[in-house]
Amino acid sequence: MLSMRRREFITVLGGAAAWPFAVRAQQGQRLRRLAWLGAGRADEPSPYLESLRAGLGELGWSEGRNLTIGRFWATGLDNMEAVGRELLASDPEVIVAQEFTVLGLRSLKVTKPVVFGFSGDPLDVQLVQSWARPGGNFTGMSYLAIELVGKRIELIKEWLPQTRRIAVLARPQHPGEALERKASQEAAAKLGLELSYFPYTSRSVLPTRDLGDLETAFRAIVADRCDALVVFPDSAMYEIGEHVARFALEAKLPSVSGWSSFANKGLLVTYGPNVRALYRSLAGYVDRILRGTAPADLPFQAPTTLYLAINQNTARALGVDVPPTLLARADEVIE
Repeated sequence: MLSMRRREFITVLGGAAAWPFAVRAQQGQRLRRLAWLGAGRADEPSPYLESLRAGLGELGWSEGRNLTIGRFWATGLDNMEAVGRELLASDPEVIVAQEFTVLGLRSLKVTKPVVFGFSGDPLDVQLVQSWARPGGNFTGMSYLAIELVGKRIELIKEWLPQTRRIAVLARPQHPGEALERKASQEAAAKLGLELSYFPYTSRSVLPTRDLGDLETAFRAIVADRCDALVVFPDSAMYEIGEHVARFALEAKLPSVSGWSSFANKGLLVTYGPNVRALYRSLAGYVDRILRGTAPADLPFQAPTTLYLAINQNTARALGVDVPPTLLARADEVIE
């Protein structure tokens, strides 16, 4: 995930570290070439790259022994083709792409195998032909778990039974957003809750310096007298997570989203896929491709590992107690 704000989601930080310098393969072993296209900056640590490397290690792939990993970093789509071309010039056998970066590779009509993690629905942006049979050279896993949208609303209602009206803050441009919205409406109706939808119409994958649209949404949520806030997770929402958490706290709104990183930014609770575990699982795709399996034959998958995070500091600031049963279920409690 990213940690910068720009007006027009701007630069791609030049291909940052290409193939590691002076890497030697052990005698008798072929050195295989993997490229990582990350959403972020070269000077910031990436837990997702580290998770991928850990997964590869478990499968017998070790940098400097039988594998090289070229690291390339992007901060937006505007110059994505430039970093994509630099990556392709390094001639990798497999590319692992994080989040929105895969869209740039698609625009380049890449023929190399591409394994990717994506927060949306790959069908919405035509990255695969179907989940079961991707049909091309792109495959991987999605963080999008529609069945969990309702679970998050149930979690808030169970924790705070006085909740009557829920605000949904979402970015309409995000692939899969319509499915999340429909699932939220259905879940709210089953629980007898009213649901109001507030779009954050950012014009880019990454947020801009101008957060006027976000402030407009905030004012509308307050005017609507909502009792809680549901935030649909994606890369752009993650970038403005601290703004959203600050607003929710000032408005005294319990807040829930889908990635644990949102709880670390100050939201009250998150429940959703374990994104780090997902990138560890992507190592299995890389392993099978390097051993001869075609990406078209590797089904695109939904997350299998879930993660519940609670921000105890935010709970105290809101004046709400965390039920002991919920604390016992939590994978992470942020103090």
